[in-house]
Amino acid sequence: MDNPPVKMMDPTLAEMGNHLSDAMKILESGKLESEQGKERRKLSWKDIPGPLQGDGQDVVSILQLVQNLMHGDDDQQGQRMQYVGEQGHMALLGHSLAAYISVLERERLRKLTTRILSDTTLWLCRLFRYENGSAYYHEDDREGLVKVCRLVINTHYEDYATEGFTMLSSKHPVIYQSAACRPGLGQHLCSQLALPLSCLCIVPCNTMFGSLHQMDVALLDKLIRDDRESGKVPLLLIANAGTPGAGHTDKLSRLKELCVQYNMWLHVEGVNLATLALGQVSSAVTAATKCDSMTLTPGPWLGLPAVPAVTLYRHEDPALSLAAGLTSSQPVEKLRALPLWLSLQYLGHDGILQRIKHASQLSQQLLEHLKTLASIKTSDILDSEVSLIEALCMVEDELNSPVVVFRFSQDSAPSSGGSVEGYFAGERDVLDVLNRWLGEQLAQQVPLSGVDVVELEDEGTCVRFSPLMTAAALGTQENDVAALVEKLGEMIPVLSCTLRYRQDFKDEVLQQASLSYIEDLSWPGLGGVRYEPRATDLDEDKRQHSVEKINNDLLKKLMELDTDLYFSGGPEFCEEKNCIFIGMATEDLDVAELVETIVSIGREIEESGKLFENMTEVVRRGIQEAELQLQKANEEKLMEEGVLRQIPLVGPVLNWFSPVQASVKGRTFNLAEGCLDSTEPVYSVKAQMNKEASLDSPKSITKRFPGQKLFRRHGAGSDSVSDTSSVSQLEESFRETAHVQANNADEAEVPEERHVHIVEETALSDQRVPEGQETESVDTLR
Repeated sequence: MDNPPVKMMDPTLAEMGNHLSDAMKILESGKLESEQGKERRKLSWKDIPGPLQGDGQDVVSILQLVQNLMHGDDDQQGQRMQYVGEQGHMALLGHSLAAYISVLERERLRKLTTRILSDTTLWLCRLFRYENGSAYYHEDDREGLVKVCRLVINTHYEDYATEGFTMLSSKHPVIYQSAACRPGLGQHLCSQLALPLSCLCIVPCNTMFGSLHQMDVALLDKLIRDDRESGKVPLLLIANAGTPGAGHTDKLSRLKELCVQYNMWLHVEGVNLATLALGQVSSAVTAATKCDSMTLTPGPWLGLPAVPAVTLYRHEDPALSLAAGLTSSQPVEKLRALPLWLSLQYLGHDGILQRIKHASQLSQQLLEHLKTLASIKTSDILDSEVSLIEALCMVEDELNSPVVVFRFSQDSAPSSGGSVEGYFAGERDVLDVLNRWLGEQLAQQVPLSGVDVVELEDEGTCVRFSPLMTAAALGTQENDVAALVEKLGEMIPVLSCTLRYRQDFKDEVLQQASLSYIEDLSWPGLGGVRYEPRATDLDEDKRQHSVEKINNDLLKKLMELDTDLYFSGGPEFCEEKNCIFIGMATEDLDVAELVETIVSIGREIEESGKLFENMTEVVRRGIQEAELQLQKANEEKLMEEGVLRQIPLVGPVLNWFSPVQASVKGRTFNLAEGCLDSTEPVYSVKAQMNKEASLDSPKSITKRFPGQKLFRRHGAGSDSVSDTSSVSQLEESFRETAHVQANNADEAEVPEERHVHIVEETALSDQRVPEGQETESVDTLR
């Protein structure tokens, strides 16, 4: 028997595929533009649209424009676009092929689209164990549920197609959804179906038994019976196989029984539906195969960009499906399945299972690591026992849970160095902001892990790891999970110390009269302070200006210190102004030294500001007083020496034969007090001040080990000196460190009294002094 002839591939399709592949590689690599083009674009690029060129542009120029729009002015273009593998190129090729196929003749187009739609539907139904199902492909993952609702309305209200909303006015339809469903889903349904919000019934989750994220079946049964007794028509129930927040699955078997009992439609959605393709599936998720419809999102599960979501459903009347929009007679609309059709063939059955299994294994890997860490508790319900990290999101069979949610919590046994005895036990806001910081830091430092922050109603802010939604696109591997666990182990002590030192920091601040403690529960750190000037004679405007200037300068000074602490002006939308917020703490933090340093630097800035503000008036009054004292001194000198010594010719002769032991009394000008003092104690006082500054300034020159930063207690941190250092080297290091810090302290310190020397001259310009005879006046002038 002769073999069938092999048909050659359409050269147009092959050429289009090659062109598309080359274009994708060019746009991803960002190497299309020359260096001169980059420089010219930097100089001339604007966001204002330009006119449409009359003669058109070539393909390369259009790709250049697309690349510029994608990457903007960023030089690191390769890092701004997520890598798209070969399976992603197949999905993108499907969109181009759909446009090409749409120009075929109608009969050939009908046959081709029917084959594509039938193949894709068959493959998906077999993969996810949904027998005898039909499929609707849509871009918005909520659109399938809208079409299903229209189908249910047409089923329950036979004359709805002709009578419209008048059929609903007599018997209001009711749509039930879990309180754990994604926000806005029910409102979107009512908006698209032109139904009032009174048709939407939110069913609370369990409060006594079971998971806090599962629908309360007993309460749902009661709500349905009450609605039926009041003349309403229960239409549809939306359940979860993996809640958007924590990945929990509702009791689908029991919910299906209720829907059969009350003739309702059961729709299921959630990330756990992906595990239906695996060999071992939990019984809770397997029950989803008996539902009336389910929505799948294979795009993120398999790492396929721009592929549609799929709603699988069972219904025997094709006319009602057509009326609801679940099917279409237009062949072009059936081409929505083409990108998914190409991608599924490229991956194959084993490739699809491998990706879903890999994501589930990543979740189990993280879960096992969390169990081995100290103070780790894995539970579906949070009890009163407190632990550092609590893994919350295990469903009934946690071995098949593809979502892991964990949360940092208070340590039940705080270590030495601080105390949290019940103070933060009820401070959920503080724990929420710390967990938000934890999630953001993990996402930033381990970006390939795909972790994000989620808000749960009962538990608060948590960190979520959902590899089924992120791993295929990011390429998450086992080493990324290991890196995530390593970073988590590094951050737990920081969070614990910060939580423990918050109260200590507050107590230290409240003991300082010049500091105000700022209570801001949205700040992930020790807290905030504000330096308050001691001057009380200023009006409100001047005082506010002084507070702003001092705290701004204080923040700059603190940011220049050699320390691991983070200083900031506070959150972006903080209500308190002119504050200084301190970030996360470590185990070896010296809270008392930190607060004392803030007070010391703030006082120096305040006194320096006072000096410059009062200098003009003080100097003016000081000059007037100095002039009066000089005039008085000259008069006294005239009376002491006599009139003859003032005569130009007689005075020198008298001074030659009978010299006068005249002395000049020096004066100092105190800028702080605005008065004149004697110069006699100046030098001795200054020497004594320098000596005291070098000995009595523990805030600025506290002895430290080499490499030990500010605000760290010796022996508590990782920067302490090793035991192998010799005693002589240790002492030499102490001397060098103390010498350098003493010099820095002298340069930064503003003395409380600054003196300006004013010399009073009482001798005339022509007065002569015998050689070899040095007076106090000469010494002063020198």
